[in-house]
Amino acid sequence: MQIEHIALWVKDLEKIRHFYEKYFGVNSSELYHNQKTRFKSYFLSFDNGTRLEIMSKADIINEQPENTLGYAHLSISLGSKEKVIEYTENFRKDGYKIISEPRTTGDGYYESVISDPENNLIELTI
Repeated sequence: MQIEHIALWVKDLEKIRHFYEKYFGVNSSELYHNQKTRFKSYFLSFDNGTRLEIMSKADIINEQPENTLGYAHLSISLGSKEKVIEYTENFRKDGYKIISEPRTTGDGYYESVISDPENNLIELTI
């Protein structure tokens, strides 16, 4: 058994798709658009086969305040401490918010956390 994909509601599909293509080298599916429901989505595939579905619908609104139950972040393994530092600096240089600097956490992970263009948290780890 394995997770087939994770889905994320977003406001700007194209902006988020380009973000993941630029920084994480994902391959994007063709746009799926249900004219009747106004639902749109892309499947973004990482090299190892992991998929992230980004979805948008005109009547979806974001009313989830910070620190609520539910999904907290997406964690992306970069393979080394050096890559975590490099990616963190690239995000900083490109104007993205760094939530936490590269560090070893109490449970032994080496990670940093950044915010994507719509303030979804992405944990960069080994």
